[in-house]
Amino acid sequence: MSRTKRVVAATTVAFLAIGVSACGGDKGSASGNKAIVVGTTETVSSLDPAGAYDYGSWEVLDNIFQKVMHFPTGGTTPQPDAAKSCDFTDPKTYSCTLKPGLVFSNGDKLTANDVKFSFDRMVGINTPNGPSSLLANLDHTETKGDDQVIFHLKNPDATFPMVLATDAGLIVDSKVYPKDKLLDGTKVVGSGPYTLAKYSAKQSAEFVANKSYKGPDKLQNQQFVIQYFSDSSPLKQAIQAGDVDVAFRTFSPTDVKSMQSASGVQVVQGTGTEKRYIVFDAKVKPADQKAVRQAIAQVIDREQIAKGVYNGTVEPLYSMVGNGIQGQTQSFKDKYGAPDKDKAAKLLKDAGISTPVNIQYFYTPSHYGPASADEATTIKRQLEATGLFKVNVQTTEWTQYQKDEKADNYASYMIGWFPDFPDPDDDVAPFLTKQPFLGTGYQNSQIQDDLAKEEGSTDQNTRNQALADIQKSEAEDAPIIPVWQGKQTAIVRTGVKGTDKALDPSMFRFYELSK
Repeated sequence: MSRTKRVVAATTVAFLAIGVSACGGDKGSASGNKAIVVGTTETVSSLDPAGAYDYGSWEVLDNIFQKVMHFPTGGTTPQPDAAKSCDFTDPKTYSCTLKPGLVFSNGDKLTANDVKFSFDRMVGINTPNGPSSLLANLDHTETKGDDQVIFHLKNPDATFPMVLATDAGLIVDSKVYPKDKLLDGTKVVGSGPYTLAKYSAKQSAEFVANKSYKGPDKLQNQQFVIQYFSDSSPLKQAIQAGDVDVAFRTFSPTDVKSMQSASGVQVVQGTGTEKRYIVFDAKVKPADQKAVRQAIAQVIDREQIAKGVYNGTVEPLYSMVGNGIQGQTQSFKDKYGAPDKDKAAKLLKDAGISTPVNIQYFYTPSHYGPASADEATTIKRQLEATGLFKVNVQTTEWTQYQKDEKADNYASYMIGWFPDFPDPDDDVAPFLTKQPFLGTGYQNSQIQDDLAKEEGSTDQNTRNQALADIQKSEAEDAPIIPVWQGKQTAIVRTGVKGTDKALDPSMFRFYELSK
């Protein structure tokens, strides 16, 4: 099955020049006055923090809003952002004191009330496409005066400071944002390093340094533009022509290889956390049968996908927990070993399931890069080559895809995952809690007990054992099959600086770029 081509505008790149100003936040120190233009094939689902839980949206929101805590460039331990200090006063209580003099870009003061409002609003709206699932363990938030915020947890959770450093913890202005619904329009207000000067859906987002910013990030540019492309072909043309300074997400493996020898550009790679999973919905036939899921896990050939589809730019993944993360086990390799159609056939036969099993597999051609079609086709071929399955591959555009996969519309589907914070808990908990953000229809009380055990302990041995048990149980039931983990790759024009720092595992850091 070939990837459906989308119509691309005749003009490859079109953006408005932004007037240069000497504005800068308290921490801003721009090294130049030229706007950095970053091209991407990512998309934005929402400009409201309560409605956005995807990489493209978070790229935008991270530049506009502050959090109580954040991850500094290159860091894996959360540090204060809007907070002056934070600490656990007991295992279920986390208290933070805000920095003095914080203001939103519209001049409104940022107080503890705004922080409480933001968390209450995130949990209260609870939109299916938002990150409120990250706050499932938050019982309630209270304030003391204008500068103290106290988070009360349902259960002990050593990872909660990391949760505060995700975009589930973005602080909005209580005078601007409605309490019980998403904000309409593009006039967003935050206290982050930049303001959104102009936004055109699927075209561009223009940012200017926020004069009122009082956070820890040091800005290496005073303005930048994100230019959106429908696919990698015009993006490649734009970076080669010099219309784009940095091209980030997503190129095909063939494009990356060709650009390594191109003049005027450089391929920069960083540590990646992107993962690809096959997800099943246990409420939809035939994925409701464990033996079907296990049989598919038994025949998936990750090596073939990594080498044949991605030219070795990704590596096989045998656990939901990422490669190189403390606490990872090779749970799927331990359970299933090498691809084996005879073992798969026995699993189905023992469960009384006749073959071939008919199953639909969905993916979105508009979001997971140009190689996603080849990946879906390869999975289809691997399964059908066994004679045990008949796979009907279907495509859906990204906005509809997000709705459908949560509404029990797909038996099986492709999901890409960027962890919200660098801890193994965040590779498993969002998918396996009582209220997962995906439509899996899967519940396992033992896994949920083990999640509570590892989240509630600061002892690494205790956490590692609980995490190993989680990975073993998940591999046994196979509601989600890990396939691969990738690297971060950017194509950079000569003269652009800071890309190595911008390619941070947690998020692309636009403020590190300069030219």
